[in-house]
Amino acid sequence: QVQLVESGGGLVQPGGSLRLSCAASGIGFSMYGMGWHRQAPGKQREFVATITSGGSTNYGDSVKGRFTISRDNVRKMVYLQMNSLKPEDTAVYSCNARHSTIAAANFWGQGTQVTVSS
Repeated sequence: QVQLVESGGGLVQPGGSLRLSCAASGIGFSMYGMGWHRQAPGKQREFVATITSGGSTNYGDSVKGRFTISRDNVRKMVYLQMNSLKPEDTAVYSCNARHSTIAAANFWGQGTQVTVSS
């Protein structure tokens, strides 16, 4: 059974930092691109960042230069380091695993809440 379990969310002041983690199980982790998306109340889900199995990264325009995605293929973990957080970063952040060649193999975690507020 595939599981993606996020952790590390919480309340942080503007300008602060958080590190999100996603633990994957039930998949051949090295065959999957991993990503983070977010959804704020009343808004559509927004792309945040992805990282391929080889370590190539891509970021949404709104987080470039502030967020860093990384992965540990041995521990089957993916991380999102978030710096210089803004109130508009407030959202539920979800982890995504997408197989490199099998389109149907696309999995999501339940999400973790990030709130940026003073």
